[in-house]
Parts: sequence; C-alpha cells; structure tokens
Amino acid sequence: MADVSLKEAALIVGVVAACYWNSLFCGFVFDDVSAILDNKDLHPSTPLKNLFQNDFWGTPMSEERSHKSYRPLTVLTFRLNYLFSELNAVSYHFLNLVFHVVVCVVFLKVCKLFLDNRSSVVASLLFAVHPIHTEAVTGVVGRAELLSSIFFLAAFLSYTKSKGPDNTIVWTPIAVTVFLVAVATLCKEQGITVVGICCVYEVFVAQGYTLPVLLDTAVQILRGKGSIPFSMLQTLLKLIVLMFSTLLLVVVRVQVIQSQLPVFTRFDNPAAVSPSPARQLTFNYLLPVNAWLLLNPSELCCDWTMGTIPLVESLLDVRNVATLTFFCFLGSLIVFSLRYPGDSSKTVLMALCLIVLPFIPASNLFFPVGFVVAERVLYVPSMGFCILVAHGWKKLSNKSVLRKISWVCLAAVLFTHALKTLHRNWDWESEYTLFMSALKVNKNNAKLWNNVGHALENEKNFERALQFFIQATQVQPDDIGAHMNVGRTYKNLNKTKEAEESYMIAKSLMPQIIPGKKYAARVAPNHLNVYINLANLIRANESRLEEADQLYRQAISMRPDFKQAYISRGELLLKMNKPLKAKEAYLRALELDRTNADLWYNLAIVYIELKDPTEALKNFNQALELNPTHKLALFNSALLMQESGDARLRPEAKQRLLHYVKEEPQDANGYFNLGMLAMDDKKDMEAEAWMKKAIRLQPNFRSALFNLALLYSQTAKELMALPILEDLLRYYPDHTKGLILKGDILMNQKKDIVGAKMCFEKILELDPNNVQGKHNLCVVYFEERDFIKAEKCLVETLALAPHEEYIQRHLNIVRSKIASLGAVEQSSLPADGTATAATEEKKNSFQNLKEVKNEQKTTQTTVDNNKGHSKNKKRTEKNNMDKETPKKSTKEIKDIEKKRVAALKRLEEIERILNGE
Repeated sequence: MADVSLKEAALIVGVVAACYWNSLFCGFVFDDVSAILDNKDLHPSTPLKNLFQNDFWGTPMSEERSHKSYRPLTVLTFRLNYLFSELNAVSYHFLNLVFHVVVCVVFLKVCKLFLDNRSSVVASLLFAVHPIHTEAVTGVVGRAELLSSIFFLAAFLSYTKSKGPDNTIVWTPIAVTVFLVAVATLCKEQGITVVGICCVYEVFVAQGYTLPVLLDTAVQILRGKGSIPFSMLQTLLKLIVLMFSTLLLVVVRVQVIQSQLPVFTRFDNPAAVSPSPARQLTFNYLLPVNAWLLLNPSELCCDWTMGTIPLVESLLDVRNVATLTFFCFLGSLIVFSLRYPGDSSKTVLMALCLIVLPFIPASNLFFPVGFVVAERVLYVPSMGFCILVAHGWKKLSNKSVLRKISWVCLAAVLFTHALKTLHRNWDWESEYTLFMSALKVNKNNAKLWNNVGHALENEKNFERALQFFIQATQVQPDDIGAHMNVGRTYKNLNKTKEAEESYMIAKSLMPQIIPGKKYAARVAPNHLNVYINLANLIRANESRLEEADQLYRQAISMRPDFKQAYISRGELLLKMNKPLKAKEAYLRALELDRTNADLWYNLAIVYIELKDPTEALKNFNQALELNPTHKLALFNSALLMQESGDARLRPEAKQRLLHYVKEEPQDANGYFNLGMLAMDDKKDMEAEAWMKKAIRLQPNFRSALFNLALLYSQTAKELMALPILEDLLRYYPDHTKGLILKGDILMNQKKDIVGAKMCFEKILELDPNNVQGKHNLCVVYFEERDFIKAEKCLVETLALAPHEEYIQRHLNIVRSKIASLGAVEQSSLPADGTATAATEEKKNSFQNLKEVKNEQKTTQTTVDNNKGHSKNKKRTEKNNMDKETPKKSTKEIKDIEKKRVAALKRLEEIERILNGE
C-alpha cells in the first residue's frame, strides 16, 4: 500500500485552501441555526450525557418530534467549538475546512489501492474541488459527512490489512474496523455502509473471485461434486464477523430511536406519500438526478423539497428515459466489474460500491427520508465517481492520440470546478444570499420563498418578507406553514384582521381529528403552532379570552404531549386571573420536560400570583440551576429577595443583579435595582453611582430620577436634588411625589415660597383631593401670613381626611393665631418687649406647624419604582419644638412611630399599584 507523500499532501492542502478560504467569512445559515444556534447541547452547562440522549438538533430521541438523526460525536465537536469560541462562525468553518483536507488525504491513500499514483492524485484533486461538496464543507452541519467520511475511509483502510501471509486472517485490523465503523456511525448513519464495501473488497479484490467463479463453485457444491475451499471458508468467517457486528450496530441504532421512524410530511418528500406507481417512478428518477449533479454541478440548490422535482406519475413521462438510461449504464458497469478479472474491473467495482452503498440510506428505496435530493449526502458517493473519472482519464491519457486533449480536459474540469466552488461558497454567506441563489435555480419550491421571507423577517424588513411569504402560498396553496408565515408577518405589521384571516386559512388546511388515529403521523408537529399563534393573536382582545383558551385546548387534545400549548395556556390563565389552573398547566408541561428553565420560571410567577413567595423563590432557583444565565429569573428572583425585607438575602440578590447587568448591560432596570439595594444597606455613594448609571442609559427613567432626588434629600444634599427633580418633572409633569419633594425643598431650603406654592397648586390641579398637597399649600398660606386663607384651606383639608389628627392640630394653631392677632389689634400698641414676644410666638407656632408637616410628609413619601418594587426612605430633619408645647413621652413617640410604619406599609401597596402605569 503506497503512502501519501508530503508533496501530495501539501498540494491537496493548497488546493482546498484556494477553493474554500472564503467559507471562513460565512455565517450560520439554514440548518446551522437549529444545529448550532438553537442547540442547548453545545452549552457547557448542559450535561455531556445529553449528547447521547438527544438527536443532532438537541431534541430528546424519545420525543416523537425528534428527527431521529443520532450523531453525538459530531455534536461533541460543535461543543468543543463552542467551548473555545462560543458562536464565532469562523472557528466552525475553519474546522470543517480542516476535516475536508483530512478526508481528501485519506481518500488519496484509498485511491492508491486501485489506481496508479498519478491517477490517484487526479481523483483526490477532483474530489477536493468538486462543487457538490460546498454544502458539506461550507455548511457547518455538513460536518457530519466530513467526520463520518474520515472514519469510514479509516475503517476500510484498516480492513485491507486483515489479510495475512498465505491468506491467513489478521484479527486486529478487523477489530479496529468494527470500532471505526461504530465511530463513523455515531458521526452519521451512513457510516455503517462501509461494512458492505469491506465485504465486496474481501470477495472480489482480496480473494480475486469473479461472479462466474462464485456461481460455478456454488453449482458444484449444490450438486455434491465438491466442497467449499478452505480459502473461501476463511472468507466466509470474516464476512460473518463483519455482518454480525453490523447487525449488532443496527440493533443498537434501532433501540436508540426507540423503533420509531421520524415523522415527515408530504411537503418534505411528496413522493413518499404518493400512490403507486408515482412513488416508485419518482424515486427511481431521483437516481439519475443525483448522478447528473455529480456529472454537471452547474445548478446547485440548498433545498430540493416540495415542488422542486415534480412527481413522475405516468410511464409515458419523458423523464423515464433518463431513468432507463441510468440503469442501463449502471448495469453495464456492474456486469463488466463482476464478470471479468483484472485490475480495471476491480477498480470499477470498488468505485461503484463507493457510489451505490453509501447512497442507499438516502435513496428512499427502503424507507422514506425527509428530503427529495440533498447535495451533502453525495459527499461519500462522489468518491466513487471521482475514482471512475480518474480511471477513465487514465485510459484516455495512455493513448498517444488523446494524451494532450485528456490533459487539457482535466485542467479545464479542475479549474472550472474550483472556480464554481469558490463562487458557490459566497452563496452561504447569509441566509438571504443562500435562498436567493436557490430561487435562481428553482422557483417551484415554496420552502425557498418562505426561507427568503424568514431572512428578511430577521432583518425586520416585514414588508418585503410578506411578499415572499405570499408568493410561497401561491406556489403551494396548501402549505400550512406558508399561511402561518403570512399571518405572523401581518401581525408584525399590526394588521391583526389580515393576520387572523391567514391563520384561519392555515387552520382550515389542518386535517380533522380521526378517533383512534394518531394525529402526529399525518401532519408535522410544528403545524400545530397555528393554534398557538391564532390564540396568541386573539387573546389581545379581552372579550375573546375564552375563545383563545378553546384553541389551546384543541391543540392539546390533538397532541397531549404538546408542551408549548400548556405553556401558552398557562400564560392565558394567569391573564384570566385563574392562577390555580395556570399552575396545573405548567405542572403538566413540567411532566413533559423538567429541564426547561422557562417552565420553572413561569411556575414561579404563578406562585407570586398565589402570594407564595417561598415557593416562587424555589422555582426561580430551579430555573437558574438549569440555566444560570436565565435573565428574567435572575432579575425577578433578585427583586423577590429584595422585597422580602430579609437582610440575609440581600447579598445574593446583589450577586444576581450583577449577573443580570453583565448579561444585559444596556438595561437600566438592573442598575436601578442595584441602587435600591445599596439604599437599603445605607450605602449612599454606591446607590448614587448605580442610579446615575441607570439614568445615563435611560434619561427619562422615572423611578431612578425620583429616587436619586430622594437620596440627595436624605443625605442633606437637597440643592443637588433640585436639578434631578427638574428633569423628572420635564419628562413627567404630573409626578405628584416629585412635585411634593420639590415644593418641600424650595420652601425649607431655598425659602422660595412662590415656587413651592406653584408646586402644590399643580398637585391640586392634577388631583383636587390630594391631602398632602392641599395641606402643604395651607402651610404656604401660613408662611404668607394669610391666616384666614390658611384656616379655610385647613378646614377643607380636614374634610378630606377627618381622621388625621395633625390637620386638626394645625387648624387649632391657626385659629389661635387669628384670635391672638384680633386681641392685639383691639388694645394699644405694645412695648418693644411685647412685640418681640408676639413675634417669637408666631415663629414658634409656625415651627410647630412645619414640624408636624414634615412628620406627615415623612409618612407619605415613598420611593417610586417601576418593577412593582417599592422601598420607604424616611427623612430626618432638625425641628424646633414650640416652647409652649409639652414634651412627648417615650410611649407617645413609639405610638407615633408605629403609626408611621403602618402608614408606610399602606403606601407601599398604593405605590405598587401606581407603578403599574
């Protein structure tokens, strides 16, 4: 067996690099989205065992919606990519390129078993540049083909060493072969077909038998005129070992998929559900279609499903000529390779084996698959094609007359193929470029129109997306998914009437429930989302909530394991104020999937509605255990800890909020709540920094502006609070608490009675029954020495709040002042000492009024918070007690404090309601 030289390897590396360098600039497209971006099995937080329990797309193999494609080793390489570069597409494409180089080099080594050195290099170069491979190499999910091919070829090379001197059996290479077959199969299912190639190699190449010899031997044995030769017995033993190991692998594979084939629809593979003879004629016609793609890869398409290739429904269809021609050509090659001895026939036979056997799983001949044609499944069959071409080129180049033209043709083929591959790679740059290139080849595939629409939808270009979705419905009027896409896009364009009409069309295309028949066997599970989408649309109308619930229940009745229906219904039941039923829905969904962090989060919200914060926190924690970066669980569990008032939970709440702002650095709410925690811990400077950061991100952040102003007022920085309050009132002119705080600062700190009066009058314009605003306006009248107006104001205030003691007390003070002033006016002018005493009395009376006012303000001032979260911050001021007022006892002070706390708790509840604005 000839080895690959360093020059040959370098040549292959250079050619592959020249053809595929631009693949490094491509992103994740088409199936990459499901296999990479949406696949949680790539995340380090997911247990490794999940890779061996889930399919290629991250869906548990036990679920009926699973694709049943079991490729854990391929997913493991994706996970390694994620570990080193997360979702940086360059690393994924680079590793694919490296694997393609490895396949080409190993393939060169295989070619040298059947071709001369020069022809082997030609076959390897043709394989390296063939445009049909762009889907396998440039598409990241094509790595399954690449990895499987490496172990596929390695297994075959290992088996070729199983023949020892004197035709003895060497068992070690056979054991290695069985192991490598298993590994290849764990990369992709077609890896197991290498066993068939090994069997053909053993019989017709290693042992040198031809079909006539085998038939003659069999006839002699059956007639009893001879016995089985020893060499043939050895061959049978090796084949039995290979076949037994293959059978074992098949049994294990069937157990893995739990004896269930994946569910496909007529849209994925129309011929699979067609009646005879259309099914057989179409499947047979697909064979020459695939052969033509190998021979002339000029028009390549990423998706050949739906109406790409019309059904061959009659024997009179002209396409049957292509089928007949293909089978005649294939049959002649098989006869030549099996009937005649010699190296040429062996080369042709092995090339045919590489073409036919690996293609069988994708041929639809034995079981239906989820596609009509898929270019990436031709990756291994193209090896046999390249060997055939190289072998034919060798025959031509050995003839002197055709030598030059054969070299020219070879150079032209390699150059044009390389150029086509380089150009084709750019199609995989984005989903839009990929599907638009596909539409140039085929306009009869509704899925392509849908996919272009999805690409535009992802760019928020809904108007253009709608055009492509509508075109999809015209190409395939019974495509449920297309009508769903139209409905969703209309919804995004706020055209709810048109959206509902489209969803209703999609719903009408759904098959009716047949008692006793499994629904999932007749329609794709994702089509059931039409019920979810329609229900989500109409539940925006409060009068149609019951109708929406009926749709959810209909989806569940069709498919009792439809997890999303339970989740959506739980959300609706919460909206309908039925938390107990919502809890039942979420618990049922958790029975289906206990590893879904969103479900645990939703259940936590239900427990909050049920006033059970302990259980809510437990469910938040469960969600974070499954997904430590679950943003909503981080944020809301931190708020729950904060609202509990338990100082022991504050450090954990802070850590969760810090984690949240790391995940969502542009969300001002995270910084705001960190500021609130710092205020709780009396860390004023830290609180100020967090509040300022929240305001920088969201200058009109109502709660942050007010609480920063309040923080300044609590820390004797009232004048710094004024510009913050100006900003707050510019954005929210009707912010009552902001007006109260501003008026208080203007009156107490800046002695701006006019400005304070304007603030309190503004409050009464907004709410004439606002007790606090009206009372503070009364104080302004007192400051203005308009005692009659102050008395009238306090009488009106007392009528609004007859049980408030401090208002009656202030009214008595004002009346006393009016009475004393009346007595003074009736007497003669007092001496200077008397006047001074009267002035002092007035001052003390007013100080008493201000002190009680401040006491009342302290009771009513609460922190404004937007997430349903509120905290109370008391202001401490030095108040001069009226000398004539008796000193309060300790018991009286405690009673007042208790009343304040009770009032604050009531105001917290009011604040939570107000914050829902």
